[in-house]
Amino acid sequence: MNIPTPFPNRDIMQMCWVVPDLESAIDGWVSSMGVGPFFWFAEVPFTEGRHRERPAEFPDVTAAIAYAGDIQIELVQQDDDQPGVFRDLFPQGTGGLHHVAVVCDDYDRDRDAYLAAGVELAFEGFAGPSRTSWVDTSPTLGFMVELLERSDMRDGFFAHMKKAAQRWDGTEPIVGRT
Repeated sequence: MNIPTPFPNRDIMQMCWVVPDLESAIDGWVSSMGVGPFFWFAEVPFTEGRHRERPAEFPDVTAAIAYAGDIQIELVQQDDDQPGVFRDLFPQGTGGLHHVAVVCDDYDRDRDAYLAAGVELAFEGFAGPSRTSWVDTSPTLGFMVELLERSDMRDGFFAHMKKAAQRWDGTEPIVGRT
């Protein structure tokens, strides 16, 4: 059965949860699912950010990413209570599934398909040389969709994390925490 869709890219490669306690969430994934190692990010640098059509800094977050097979598991803890793409769905101290992500070979086409369907652009900016956005599909799906513009740097880093998961022996569940 071929269901017509205005959305050309449905290759979900990541699921992300907002969590109130990042270390506890990592412990849960390691002990309950055997997922790891998690790569720790003390800050997520963005430039030229826009939240709900207004210039904005990216929220102050700490994040961790690991692979479970071919799916990337991302856990995000917002470290303050400032408005932003994560607080749009979860007040401080709460959490849940925030978004699924796709890597876009044609970022403009994929983003514009959501916008043409009436989905609001929650946040957009540059992470390094690549654009990233969250489109707010929460009214229909209960979570957002993150669009990641493909780049050699991003592809290389994702491949590095996936290889680390394939080789992981269960020790050292967190990489890069200082």
